[in-house]
Amino acid sequence: MAIEIHYTKLGGCFFIAALTSFMLSNAFADCRKVETLKKTEASVKPNKAVIKTIKGEGDDLIDCVDIYKQPALNHPLLKNHTIQLKPSGTETVSGVQDEIFQSWSRNGECPDGTIPIVRRTQGFEHPPSKTMPQFEPNKFELIPPPHHEYAQVSLYGGQYYGAQAGFNVWNPAAYNEDNSIAQIWVVRGNGKALNSVEAGWIRHNSKLHVTWQGDGYQSTGCYNLECPGFVQTSKKFALGVPISPISGYNGKQYDTFVSIYKNTNSGHWWLQVQNEAIGYWPDTILPNLRGSAELVSWGGEIYDSQAEGHHTSTQMGSGHFPDEGFGKASYVRHLQYMDDSSPLTFKDPAGLLTSVTKPSCYNLIVKDKTPDMGTHFYYGGPGFSASCP
Repeated sequence: MAIEIHYTKLGGCFFIAALTSFMLSNAFADCRKVETLKKTEASVKPNKAVIKTIKGEGDDLIDCVDIYKQPALNHPLLKNHTIQLKPSGTETVSGVQDEIFQSWSRNGECPDGTIPIVRRTQGFEHPPSKTMPQFEPNKFELIPPPHHEYAQVSLYGGQYYGAQAGFNVWNPAAYNEDNSIAQIWVVRGNGKALNSVEAGWIRHNSKLHVTWQGDGYQSTGCYNLECPGFVQTSKKFALGVPISPISGYNGKQYDTFVSIYKNTNSGHWWLQVQNEAIGYWPDTILPNLRGSAELVSWGGEIYDSQAEGHHTSTQMGSGHFPDEGFGKASYVRHLQYMDDSSPLTFKDPAGLLTSVTKPSCYNLIVKDKTPDMGTHFYYGGPGFSASCP
């Protein structure tokens, strides 16, 4: 019996979460120490880099900014950087052919030679500060930092040049400053020399976003294009803006395909969503990822502030446990990775390592490979309950 799955067209609330170059002591897979930031229209001043402005969703405005005047080029290591407009390596990357758009694009499109950057006219908050799971060299062992929970699978100890998967898109309930994330991790290094890039979706109606960190969370790091780092090349995506449609319980299921891979010619790590190359993290800001990664992971993460004195009710995935299966539990399908074998192409993983922090709150089940789902797993849960106090 065939499974009906639709790849979502960007326009609702999904986010590219790509964490660039984080170097952190005693840590591993996902971490952001980016302080809560609120923006208002007054704080976003018009400049000569803005070629056109388009009305976005709600009170958002989308500025079409000259690609050669984007924030990334203000990074001190990118002052003389030549933008790579598209990947040009020998690696084989396949995407999804569905049309890609966000809701703002119904009101216009950015001209060639520009990239869309969201300008919000109402205050908003970023996810709270985060720290990364610890690990021991020569051994993969997830030790979550305080207030963080994970349900993920990983490959560890090889030479990895990419990871990709189709992410089932939901809009999980989240409370207080808590967050629910589904993403890919690509990591190398340990302690202050740890570097990582990440991509996936986050609650707040599921948004695409990027974020990076480069000095052990001392003074740098931000989300999307709010500080130098990630170089955007696509004129179709505005980072931090929603996508649609969202999957429904016992209803239609929607995926977004996410791929991170190293361009062999330039050394940059590229991000692709569906069949669109979004941009890249230059190798100059990722010193320990100038070669290969040593860890790739797929799965979910929760930040639990315990603001109400007990476990958060923030949902992971669909908010249902993985044993409920297709159409009810969230999944990640067609997991693939790229290693140093020739030719450089994505392949199915074997020997996945499973890490689940609190199975009574959020869990994960790896399933047998099928034609419709490839290598895949179901994950998630509701959070706070009698068995998850």
